[in-house]
Amino acid sequence: MKFELQYTDSKTNARAGLITTDHGQIETPIFMPVGTAGSVKAVHQTELLQDIKAQIILGNTYHLYLRPGLDVLEKAGGLHKFNSFDKPILTDSGGFQVFSLSGIRKLREEGAEFRSHIDGSKHVFTPEKVMDIERSIGADIMMAFDECPPGDSDYAYAKKSLGLTHRWLDRCIKRFNSTEPKYGYSQSLFPIVQGCVYPDLRRQSAEFVASKECDGNAIGGLAVGEPVEKMYEMVELVNEILPKDKPRYLMGVGTPVNILEGIERGVDMFDCVMPTRNGRNGMLFTKDGIINMRNKKWEKDFSPIEANGASYVDILYSKAYLRHLFHSKELLALQIASIHNLAFYLWLVGEARKHIIAGDFSTWKPMMVDRVSTRL
Repeated sequence: MKFELQYTDSKTNARAGLITTDHGQIETPIFMPVGTAGSVKAVHQTELLQDIKAQIILGNTYHLYLRPGLDVLEKAGGLHKFNSFDKPILTDSGGFQVFSLSGIRKLREEGAEFRSHIDGSKHVFTPEKVMDIERSIGADIMMAFDECPPGDSDYAYAKKSLGLTHRWLDRCIKRFNSTEPKYGYSQSLFPIVQGCVYPDLRRQSAEFVASKECDGNAIGGLAVGEPVEKMYEMVELVNEILPKDKPRYLMGVGTPVNILEGIERGVDMFDCVMPTRNGRNGMLFTKDGIINMRNKKWEKDFSPIEANGASYVDILYSKAYLRHLFHSKELLALQIASIHNLAFYLWLVGEARKHIIAGDFSTWKPMMVDRVSTRL
């Protein structure tokens, strides 16, 4: 994988770059639709590629390991062939999913023991096993296995957790370096910076991660319950340390405003389930603000979902029709809303890139923050 830093905003830390992988190029800043189990919910690959214009999607190691399982994925020739997505794919290591199973998992030095949310069967993830699983999935970008502590962790727990994450990272790198990709194309490993909301721990973690000189670096353990101001503070601190010539990935973030704030602070890559999950519940993000499609005010509004929207669905369907679909519990409602929201997110990062290149990001961004946070 190669990363070319093409432009940097003169008044902020916003950057525009180009990531090159064996499955294609990615223009940054970029948003990655989440395809947890190998599928971006309610969206076909043709819509992802041609309408939403996704340049990279995310899969999840934990979910893909449990179902369909490595045997199926390997026989298919990896996730790209299994789900017919021929552009880059990133796999989350499953650390966050194991964290979310707090009631049915045990952490120890060797790894994490957990029970499947599907059938209760017992499994163990070690750093070495996770690297092997991600090799079998075949993602272009693999994430290191880490512990994701709760946002309200006390200092003692956060420090202990960080030590474990760093030792696991060393084991991930050792395994990654001693194994080869399985499907004839290269894979990259991204370490994850942790440390909760404690500046000294975040600094220590960023320095440790930067010293590993991997192809890119991720910032994890944010947007897990801490105040948003703390999240921005930690991102700023970490990005002062992480190398400028490597892509920076802020994991699991977030709202359109979160993404704009992250870009301003030097983040290159984002992912979040919010556009699809909130979309399935009737929340649409638009250039002019947030719409709750279930509200009665849209019942007889026959105007397009979003005039000059980023997707074909915005002009093809009216607000009244989409509201009707939600109230009728029609599956098409989930599909339209997911496509709309993802297209908007990709439009937003694309516009940010244009304004970074044009040199007016610092004046465009606050205007967009005001617009996209308005409730319509």
